[in-house]
Amino acid sequence: MKNSSQRTWGGRFADGPTAAVKQFSESVSFDWRLYQHDIAGSVAHAKGLAKVGILTKAEAGKIVRGLRAIEKRIAAGKFVWDPALEDVHMNIEAALGPVGRKLHTARSRNDQVATDLRLWVRDARVQAVHALRQLLRSLVWLAEKNVTVVIPGYTHLQRAQPVLLAHHLLAYVEMFHRDCQRFIINTNVESPLGSGAIAGSTLKLDREFVARELFFAGPTQNSMDAVADRDFVLDFLFTTAVTGMHLSRLAEDLILWSTAEFGFIRIGDAYTTGSSLMPQKKNPDVAELTRGKTGRLYGNLIAVLTVMKGLPLTYNRDMQEDKEPLFDSADTLLATLRVMADMLRNVQVNQARCEAAAGDPMLLATDLVDFLVKQGMPFRQAHHAIGALVAESEKTGQPLPQVAGRKYGPAAARVFDVRRALAARTAVGAPSPKNVRAQLARWHATLS
Repeated sequence: MKNSSQRTWGGRFADGPTAAVKQFSESVSFDWRLYQHDIAGSVAHAKGLAKVGILTKAEAGKIVRGLRAIEKRIAAGKFVWDPALEDVHMNIEAALGPVGRKLHTARSRNDQVATDLRLWVRDARVQAVHALRQLLRSLVWLAEKNVTVVIPGYTHLQRAQPVLLAHHLLAYVEMFHRDCQRFIINTNVESPLGSGAIAGSTLKLDREFVARELFFAGPTQNSMDAVADRDFVLDFLFTTAVTGMHLSRLAEDLILWSTAEFGFIRIGDAYTTGSSLMPQKKNPDVAELTRGKTGRLYGNLIAVLTVMKGLPLTYNRDMQEDKEPLFDSADTLLATLRVMADMLRNVQVNQARCEAAAGDPMLLATDLVDFLVKQGMPFRQAHHAIGALVAESEKTGQPLPQVAGRKYGPAAARVFDVRRALAARTAVGAPSPKNVRAQLARWHATLS
């Protein structure tokens, strides 16, 4: 006996799938999230069919009204999803009743899901950009609030040279702004509707009209590629993974800075947790979770790359496995961006602790090299000479400014002024106070 899931494809089959197969293969438990985009695609398809005379205007109008009513029921939580109908597409089509039987004319679930996913990803990109801009505003706010604070800059996690904390934070602004640009640059500009299962349709269609209805630049030019392509999903997953990497690096800095060993910042209590055993503990759990969730974003990208890597053209059921990683990455990214943006607004900077660390004279050893270069000494020779002074300072315990003053005179000792050293870093992109204030103004203008 045939079951309801066979109504779309069961004419050739004597027996339906077993209960285990139906449970194994259904996707409506997760692809219901495509309902708005599936309805948008179906509305455009119905209008397109009416335009070429396959549906009457009355039939198309009835279908569109039915689809809008279903959309309201779903949004209100009053729609019952039937796993026996496999997916979001068939659930919505079945809910239309008899008139819905004409809606699938000249359309396959292959080009239907390809369209739904493109529309969903397009919206997800916009949401990601909005969330990223909130994070950028929080970073700029924190940088501006602490614009005079100096910290050690690090390479190899060893103190290197002094920088303004604002300059450090603005480095992340650059990173996340690049992520915004990746989300904005959109290669997902063509509509696959009308490509059918693989080879289009013998029925006359106006694909350009349907593409315009869905705000695509035009229709896809190869029906096989249209239904087999998931590059736009991979583009999205790649960008979420890169953004996750940037979030993880920021989280790591915040974690280090909040330790007793650094003591540069204090994270608000609402974004930390305690210990079930040690009453003194204050753990940066939000930052740690941010760092950990990056692994999910990487994993989702690898999962879909792996699904796609060996598939012959065109559609294969393996491609059903693209949706859960896609949805998970979008959800994870948005949640992480939002909580990090909020947390940054609840970070207090310990200026005294930062500047005590930045006051280490060893951070200005390179400035002493520059001092000798300005006097005509070749750089390599100057580098070697100051390296020897550093070794002498470490061996004798005498401060480097004292050793340098004895060797090269009072002018050399005066090099060890952090504010003066920062003010001298005026090249484009360098962390002089003047440059940093100019960059803050630029970002204010960009984000306004």
